[in-house]
Amino acid sequence: MGRLSKTKNQKKERAVAQQRSEEEYGSVPHSFVFHRGHVGKNLQQLILDVRRVMEPYTATNLKVRKKNTLKDFVTVAGPLGVTHFLVFSKTPTTINLKLFRLPGGPSLTFRVMQYSLIKDVVSSLKRHRMHEQQFTHHPLLILNNFGLQGMHIKVMATMFQNMFPSINVHRVNLNAIKRCVLISFDPDTQTLEFRHYSLKVVPVGMSKGLKKFLQEKFPNMSRLQDISELLVKDVALSESEAEQDGSHNITELPQAYAGRGNMKAEQSAVRLTEIGPRMKLQLIKVEEGLGQGSVLYHSFIHKTDKEIQEALARKEEKLLQKAERRRKQEADVERKKEQRQAHRKKSLEGIKRKKKQSEGGDSDAEDPGMLEDQNADEPSDDDSEYYRQEVGEEPGEDLFPQSTKRKRGLGQSVKPRKRCKYSHSTVDQNPEPASISSKVKHRKIPRPRQGWHPRDFPDGREQQKDTRQQGRAQNTKRKQARSPRQHRAKQRHGSKLQGPWRQGKSKMQRKQAPKGKGTLRKQRRSGTKRPA
Repeated sequence: MGRLSKTKNQKKERAVAQQRSEEEYGSVPHSFVFHRGHVGKNLQQLILDVRRVMEPYTATNLKVRKKNTLKDFVTVAGPLGVTHFLVFSKTPTTINLKLFRLPGGPSLTFRVMQYSLIKDVVSSLKRHRMHEQQFTHHPLLILNNFGLQGMHIKVMATMFQNMFPSINVHRVNLNAIKRCVLISFDPDTQTLEFRHYSLKVVPVGMSKGLKKFLQEKFPNMSRLQDISELLVKDVALSESEAEQDGSHNITELPQAYAGRGNMKAEQSAVRLTEIGPRMKLQLIKVEEGLGQGSVLYHSFIHKTDKEIQEALARKEEKLLQKAERRRKQEADVERKKEQRQAHRKKSLEGIKRKKKQSEGGDSDAEDPGMLEDQNADEPSDDDSEYYRQEVGEEPGEDLFPQSTKRKRGLGQSVKPRKRCKYSHSTVDQNPEPASISSKVKHRKIPRPRQGWHPRDFPDGREQQKDTRQQGRAQNTKRKQARSPRQHRAKQRHGSKLQGPWRQGKSKMQRKQAPKGKGTLRKQRRSGTKRPA
C-alpha cells in the first residue's frame, strides 16, 4: 500500500508553523563568539565552551582566519541577523573579553580573572546531568545584585539581558527551560561571577523509595518484610542521594513538567547542577560605538569634567577635519569626471569635423594633373608617343615591350619595393672528381627592361660599347694581378678569398679522403706545386 499524502489542511498548517518559527527565530538575538590575535589552547577551548552556553542562537562552527578583521564580521552580521559579538583576546599578562552590541554599540571590556572549562567542572562532580536535548533551547538568564546605583551597572545589566531571548512568564513552556545562566555582581570587589547550570525538577512530599519507584529505578527490596516498608521508610539509599530541599527550591508547578510525578499544582523541587564553564570577570571600561567611540566609564582612569570636555572638543575637531577631507575628495572626483566628459566631447567633435572634411572633397574624381605629379622613377604609360616626339621616328616593336607593372593606386605608397635576388644553379665547365662536390655559382639575373632606356638610342650604343670594353680590360688586369693560388681558392670557396690554401690546419686536422675501389682521388693540376 502506498504512502498516504498529506491533506490540504496539513500542508497549510505546516506552512504556517514554518513561517511562525522563522519569524520567532529572526526576532531573537544571535551572537558570534570568536577570538582576535594569537590565543592558547586553553583559551580556544573556553571559546568553544562559551559557544555551548549561547546555543542554539550562535554560530557553533564559526571559522576565523588571521586575515579576518572586525569589519569583516560586522559586514556578515547584518544579513545573518547577528546582534552581539563576544570577542576574546590574550595579552602577555591578562585575558580580555569584549562585548559588542551591533550595529551602533556600546562596547564593554572585561578582564577574565579566573576561568574553568566544562571538562574541569564536570570532572569534579560525582554525577552530572548534561545531554544534547538541553542545548536545543536557549538558557534562562538570572541576574543577581544588579539593582545598585551606577551607570556602568545598568549598562551591564541591559547588555546581558539583550544577549538572551526574553521570556513571557504567562506564555512560557516550562519544558523548554533546561538550562540557566547565573550572573552575580559583587559590589565589594566590583567583579562578576558567571555560572552555567543544568536544571532538574523532582517531586516532593513522598518518600525517596517511592520517588525511585516512580522514576523507573526499582529499589532493592530483599531486606524488606512488607511492601509497605518501601512507602514508609527510606531504605537502600546512598549518601549521595540525600536531599537538601527546602523552602528555597520548592515551588508549585503551574503546568505539568517532564518527568514522573511533576504534575500541575503539585509541589516540586528545582535542582541545579553546574555544567560549566565558570568565569570571574571584572569590568574595565564602557565605550560608545564598536570599540572606537569615546570612553563613557573606566574603572582605573578617572577624569574631571574639564578633561572630558577637552577630549570631546578634540574628537569633534577630528571629525570636522575628516568631513572636510571627504568633501574635498568628492569635489576632486567630480571635477575630474567633468574634465573627462569635456575631453571626450571635444574629441568626438574633432572626429566628426575631420570626417566631414574628408567626405566634402571629391576624392573619387579623376585628377587631371596626376601625370604631371607622378614620380620621375615611374615609367610613363605613353612611352612610344614620347619617343616619336623626341626622336621623330617610329619605335621598333621590341623597343617598348608591354609593361607588366601594375599602376599604383591613389592610396598606395610610393616607396620602391625590395628587389629579390634570382639564383640560377650552373655546373662548372671544368669537371672535377666525384669525391669533391661541384660548386654552384650564383649570379644575378638582370630584370627585364621596362620602358625605354638611353642606351637603346642609336647615338648611345657606341658609348655603351666603349664602356663595356673598358670594363673587360679592367677585369683582365685584376685577374693577371691575382696569384694562381688565390684564384683556385676563390673557385673552391666562392667569391670570398679565404687566404692561403689550407692555412691554419695541420696535416692531422685535414680530412683524409677514404681510399678504395669506389672512390676517386683528387687529380693534381699541371704546373702547380703543393706548398711545403
